[in-house]
Amino acid sequence: MTSRPCPAGVATEPPGPACLLARKALGALPDEPIYWHIDNYPDEAAARAAMDRHGAVVSDFGKVWLFTIAGESWRAPRGTHVATVGPLPVTKAASFDAEYVHSYFSPGMSAPVHKHSGPEAFYAIDGDTCLEMKSGVHTGHGPGNTIVMPGEEPMLLMAIGNTPRRAFALILHDADLPATTRVTNWPPPGRCAAQR
Repeated sequence: MTSRPCPAGVATEPPGPACLLARKALGALPDEPIYWHIDNYPDEAAARAAMDRHGAVVSDFGKVWLFTIAGESWRAPRGTHVATVGPLPVTKAASFDAEYVHSYFSPGMSAPVHKHSGPEAFYAIDGDTCLEMKSGVHTGHGPGNTIVMPGEEPMLLMAIGNTPRRAFALILHDADLPATTRVTNWPPPGRCAAQR
């Protein structure tokens, strides 16, 4: 699943399966509500100069991004702030990893049913998002939509609407546990498919 590294030049790839942009070992997190900060920079050198130990730099969708895990009031120096996503419902752990995922789905395309060992957050550059879980359906519409989901619950992710969904996902998890596990014992009832 998302353990597949993104190929070089991923920004020009057609819609297809999600891929792993970056994995960051974070160590211990601050003892405060945690957020995912998303910032743009003109080039990788500028983003790396602004990055701290909880940050990761990726180039995707034609831009350079700095992703940082921090408290709500944290701000990256110099870059263009795009979004603050959260709070992320983390549970206590000695050490955390962050996995950042590239997602480019055409309408109706979905990821296999899966779960994560920690929260997952989504930021869509454009397109509409539907997440189906046992507890219900969560949707986000249009550029900049965000969704935050708890860990350990099976889910189906689907692009809905009429335009392709270009997005990032963050999986924030206990470093001693696998980030993602396929789920085969829960068939989604089709509530996202009904919204296409």
